[in-house]
Amino acid sequence: MNMPASTALTDASGVSHKEDITQHEIDALKTEFNLADAHTHQKQSPSQRDIVSSLPDIWYQSEQHTQFEAERAFIQAFYTLHGQHTALERIDHIYLVYAASIGMQITATYLMKHRMRVGLIEPCFDNLHDLMKHAQIPLFPLDESLFHDAATVYDNLMKHALTLDAIVLVDPNNPTGFSQFARDSKSFLEVVRFCCDFNKILILDFCFAAFMLASGGRRPDVYRILENSGVRYIAMEDTGKTWPLQDAKCATLLASRDLNDEIYNIVTSVLLNVSPFVLNIVTRYVLDSQQDGFASVGDLLQRNRTRAITHLDKGILRYQTPLIRTSVAWFEITDPALSADQLQHCLLQSRIYVLPGKYFFWKHPARGQRFIRVALARDETLFQNAMYAMEDALHELQ
Repeated sequence: MNMPASTALTDASGVSHKEDITQHEIDALKTEFNLADAHTHQKQSPSQRDIVSSLPDIWYQSEQHTQFEAERAFIQAFYTLHGQHTALERIDHIYLVYAASIGMQITATYLMKHRMRVGLIEPCFDNLHDLMKHAQIPLFPLDESLFHDAATVYDNLMKHALTLDAIVLVDPNNPTGFSQFARDSKSFLEVVRFCCDFNKILILDFCFAAFMLASGGRRPDVYRILENSGVRYIAMEDTGKTWPLQDAKCATLLASRDLNDEIYNIVTSVLLNVSPFVLNIVTRYVLDSQQDGFASVGDLLQRNRTRAITHLDKGILRYQTPLIRTSVAWFEITDPALSADQLQHCLLQSRIYVLPGKYFFWKHPARGQRFIRVALARDETLFQNAMYAMEDALHELQ
């Protein structure tokens, strides 16, 4: 399939102005050093190569078993790996979709139907904003700093979210790696308390949650908190950013009991099912990570992160240490005369594609001109060569 021609504008300096991150990521696929999208482009581990070798067997097994069996096996393995045992008590209400963006589209449809005013964390990956913007949902920024200190979260939400109907959070956040669960759950409990007290819907994007496990931590049973509190919620999980599966993936959607029936009706208007073949493959990768303690994912990301810090954390760029080490690295630009757009354009001359931070700051893009994002889920040799090239390009700018 041919790529669509880019409709982005280019200014006199050659800087490209695109509508969203995905348009950048499409162009980045054409470059030698694509460090733009956070999809998994690394090679297979030895045990993952064994799974690939067994693909014909998985195909025929998928023919021999029911869709129901494939779905149950995936859900059981995925939520068990993540330690989300309370969610499994509602296994009949966990819905599977092709991708997390489909889950957000379903959620946006619900919000649009009820004419809700929504608070969205900033910064965050821009397609969350775009999906709701296209649904004409009124959006209001909730700065990530509002959630940093458990002692002030409730008061912060009283000031900034009291007139809203729903709050959308990403945890761990993309691109910063901030998480309300990095140390304990106190901050999150305050968010839940606020939503309960004022009847707000809490919408949670957990698409990067696997990196809490891959970086050596553990997730609390978030669904126990949600279910026991009685809060109205919609929660999304995903496999797409975790395992090197050539974009074969599955996302999940689980809503509180009071929202479930209406969410289910929207889900079934969108799709019948996720491919059982894909489900069975992804389940094998989930079980593989259960056996190796996420080593195949976390070890590679940490090695590439170390390479990025070694080559880039000096001079023009300053590495921003995250609470949760995800599959991306977030760098601040130290030169006030250099914008993220300009830096991206300069790096493109060396066939390096990174993302400017302005798109993540969906309400205040000027703030994002101080940052770039570098994807880490790459083949190690390619990534090392990209770091040499990027270090040389940055040196020329100094």
